Amino acid sequence: MLPKIESSGKGSPYLALDGWQVLWDRRRCSTTRMLGRLWMNPEHNMNIILVGKKHGQSRVLPVTLPLALLFVCLIAAVASVSAWLAYRAAQGAEVENRAELTPLVVEVWQQRLLQQREQLANLETLSRQQVDALTLRLGEMQGRLLRLDAMGQRFVESGLIASDEFDFDQPAAVGGPEDALPGESYTTPALSDMIAELEARIGDREQQLRLLDSLISRKQMEDDRFVAGRPITWGWLSSRYGYRSDPFNGRRTWHAGVDLAGKEGSDIIAVAAGVVTYADDRHGYGNLVEIDHGDGLVTRYAHCKTIAVNVGDIVQKGQVVALMGSTGRSTGPHVHFEVLRDGRPQNPEHYIQRASR
Repeated sequence: MLPKIESSGKGSPYLALDGWQVLWDRRRCSTTRMLGRLWMNPEHNMNIILVGKKHGQSRVLPVTLPLALLFVCLIAAVASVSAWLAYRAAQGAEVENRAELTPLVVEVWQQRLLQQREQLANLETLSRQQVDALTLRLGEMQGRLLRLDAMGQRFVESGLIASDEFDFDQPAAVGGPEDALPGESYTTPALSDMIAELEARIGDREQQLRLLDSLISRKQMEDDRFVAGRPITWGWLSSRYGYRSDPFNGRRTWHAGVDLAGKEGSDIIAVAAGVVTYADDRHGYGNLVEIDHGDGLVTRYAHCKTIAVNVGDIVQKGQVVALMGSTGRSTGPHVHFEVLRDGRPQNPEHYIQRASR
């Protein structure tokens, strides 16, 4: 029994089915406009009725469950194939774009790597230059510190500084409790500033020590040039300064020095530092050594057996200048010792009895 087909009043038929309506209107074609009406039979089979509008002829297409499933599968397959083709097309485009972008990306990264390598090389060069500069400055400081140590050692040797208090061969003793916080390493600018400050302090101390060394050297020179003491290491005074009886003729004659007798060949030493101005034989003196001590002071050592210095030699206080003998106008081994100030004879006993500085 077919359902009742009614008209909507607008020329489009429809089908009433248990109180609801189903209308299927296909798109207009160039030749035929057809309306299909759905109808469900009592056995729940679906039929599609095709009715021609012009002639009223109809055709019934039964739709079974397998055919419907096949139709649905066909539609799903078409949709899947379409989606797959679209995905492949998109993937191909992406691969193509990637292939086109890869050389550009590689070139960019290569440029960045090259820049980083150049920056790293520049940093290494700069660090090496800074290290070389710091090394050079440290080398200069080490040299200056060695000079300071030498000056300090001279002060110790001169007796101005106690040797047991200042040992310049050992590093200065330092110490203190360890801080709970970890220490920080010096940065290059901080290390440069510290070295600059240390250089300034060393320069200031070096200048002060040079001045002190100059004063000490001058004082030491004055002490060395200070005429004092006996010109022999062993012996006795055999003739004083002034008038005396001549040992050869007995007459009253002037004796411009003192005679110090001793063992022949014993040492004759300089009573002060100075420069040898005469070292040869002289009439009446025999072998004579004459030393200029500066400030107009000159000492003479006569009747020497042999002379141990030459003209122009710089002699130190206590240095052996000759050996005792009896050359010239002499009665036995002794040394005739004279002291002259500005060419005038002085009493040598005053200088012999002087306390050394």
